[in-house]
Amino acid sequence: MKQYDKALMLFNQIKECGIDPDIYTYTILIDGLCKSGRLQNAKEIFQDLSIKGYHLNTRTYTVMINGLCKEGLLNEALALMSEMEDHGFSPDAVTYETIIRALLEKGENDQALKHLREMIARGLWKWQEEK
Repeated sequence: MKQYDKALMLFNQIKECGIDPDIYTYTILIDGLCKSGRLQNAKEIFQDLSIKGYHLNTRTYTVMINGLCKEGLLNEALALMSEMEDHGFSPDAVTYETIIRALLEKGENDQALKHLREMIARGLWKWQEEK
């Protein structure tokens, strides 16, 4: 319903009551903050998760990568994708599609092609000819 401020307020109330949100709740919050143009808040929460010992997942990384791409922070998004892999999480099709789309929008066609080839090599996208 795009009521991000209310969601953030409720999230903080839950934490004040001593309930520790799980990674899925954090991911939803980060996604909402990114979509509402509050990337800095999303980045702070994302960074906080690692410090607090949360086990991030591919979805959480991809949500943050998407937020960075939408704000034109492509280098940061690529660095986060690299960090994601360093921490043992493989990008999925959505991660690659997000990065490839952002690269194409910036005119970085060679780099987009490189990532597309990587995606295909990992078996995440297959070209199917029409019959």
